[in-house]
Amino acid sequence: MIKTLRVILSALALCVAASSAHAADTKKVDVLLVGGGIMSSTLGVWLHELQPDWSMTMVERLDGVALESSNGWNNAGTGHSALAELNYTPEKADGKIDISKAIEINESFQISRQFWAWQVKQGVLKNPHSFINSTPHMSFVWGDDNVRFLKKRYEALQASPLFRGMQYSDDYDQIKQWVPLMMEGRDRKQKVAATWTPIGTDVNFGEITRQFVGYLKTQPNFTLSLSSEVREISRNADGTWHVSWVKLHSDEPPQSVDAKFVFIGAGGGALHLLQASGIPEAKDYGAFPVGGSFLVTDNPDVVKQHLAKAYGKASVGSPPMSVPHLDTRIIDGKKIILFGPFATFSTKFLKNGSYFDLLKSTNTHNVAPMMRVGVDEFPLVQYLAGQLMLSDDDRFNALKEYFPNAKKEDWRLWQAGQRVQIIKRDPVKGGVLKLGTEIVSSQDGSIAGLLGASPGASTAAPIMLNLMKKVFKDKVATPEWQQKIRQIVPSYGTKLNDSPAKVVEEWTYTSDVLQLSPPPKIDVSVPSQATGTAPARPAKASADMAL
Repeated sequence: MIKTLRVILSALALCVAASSAHAADTKKVDVLLVGGGIMSSTLGVWLHELQPDWSMTMVERLDGVALESSNGWNNAGTGHSALAELNYTPEKADGKIDISKAIEINESFQISRQFWAWQVKQGVLKNPHSFINSTPHMSFVWGDDNVRFLKKRYEALQASPLFRGMQYSDDYDQIKQWVPLMMEGRDRKQKVAATWTPIGTDVNFGEITRQFVGYLKTQPNFTLSLSSEVREISRNADGTWHVSWVKLHSDEPPQSVDAKFVFIGAGGGALHLLQASGIPEAKDYGAFPVGGSFLVTDNPDVVKQHLAKAYGKASVGSPPMSVPHLDTRIIDGKKIILFGPFATFSTKFLKNGSYFDLLKSTNTHNVAPMMRVGVDEFPLVQYLAGQLMLSDDDRFNALKEYFPNAKKEDWRLWQAGQRVQIIKRDPVKGGVLKLGTEIVSSQDGSIAGLLGASPGASTAAPIMLNLMKKVFKDKVATPEWQQKIRQIVPSYGTKLNDSPAKVVEEWTYTSDVLQLSPPPKIDVSVPSQATGTAPARPAKASADMAL
């Protein structure tokens, strides 16, 4: 009996010793970034600017960064600033146009412009034309009701200096000057209208990501681990996080770190990892994946006739994600045109994910909210079912509504990325489909993740700034961080919407540094007449795929 007890105690001692040795061997880092996309890379650059002595490790499942949603071919590359996207300006029951969301989106994108401009000045981002290019943003509609709506929208937006310089026309010849490809072959008797603004942009978020990570790799405190799939996230006794991953397609042993802070910026994979961490804040969330495909042409004779991102209006009863747009894209220096998106469905949460993603994310905490949303959002279910039944002819006919002279042989269908819509438990409704992006973090701020889609990459800089305010609250409040943030984002802490002069100053500065077209001239003596606050009874929101 005594001998047996000695053996057991010896074994326990060996286990404890091995555990202690393992803990001693585990690399310690200040920050672990899970995912190699625009969000993680943006946060990495922010933190390097603000706290260059912090050590960082980035873990990416694929064999390169920016190969999922951030990749230029997996999104529409719109610099979302609500210049053209009609779903950001809903018409209220009293007939007035609510522009509060549009102001919010535009203000956020100005922060992104300033952040990128600063990185160009620091040499972190090279050759602005490789990742951002001036591309006019347009809204284009037809039919009496839609023309009426667009004119009201245009007039409402003039209350904010952020939208001045926008032009409106319902004249065939004027619109043809802006977008000849969309007007040639169109019946001149058709009632159409458009808005056009020159300050819009096309953005290659994949290129920004690659340049950000390329810069971080030159820093001594940064490590990148590719082809690495996170398999375990657990809390250590000291409050840090033990994260382990395996090297895919390799016989290397698993690797791990103990991190003071973990950011999960894994796109559609973020929910599963947040759930694996065990934090109670992740229990209320479920997700619904929606994919998107586009018709694409690179025919030079077609491409040269179109320089715009032209957004239409969703059909009556259809969700905003059905809004078609005909987009100029510049990817890796080549100009192309996209038309779409057409919704697709897969149970994968990532384009390179698993068909079991949806099933693995479902648990006893979120299954009821997900079922509730399926009932409440039945129009969305109907829309997706209809999209899945579209034929090639159906998609081409949709294109011809925007490009009457289109030839089928010039276009091919391209499957873009996956977007995961957030479903959250609601005490009243049971479950709701959440719009936008949402930061989910532990109570102590030691781990955080980003869920959702719209407006996504366009607002990576302000989203990560908001995340830092939440998880590094004390640091953000210090004079050192405050001074640096204001150096990077001159408008930080102010509302551009309240000052036409500041809008012009910011437009001019960022357009110059980012080598964009000169901004429109506006009368700075005319004060803003828009508060940017949400109305007392906002219009019902709907899901937005934000491709």
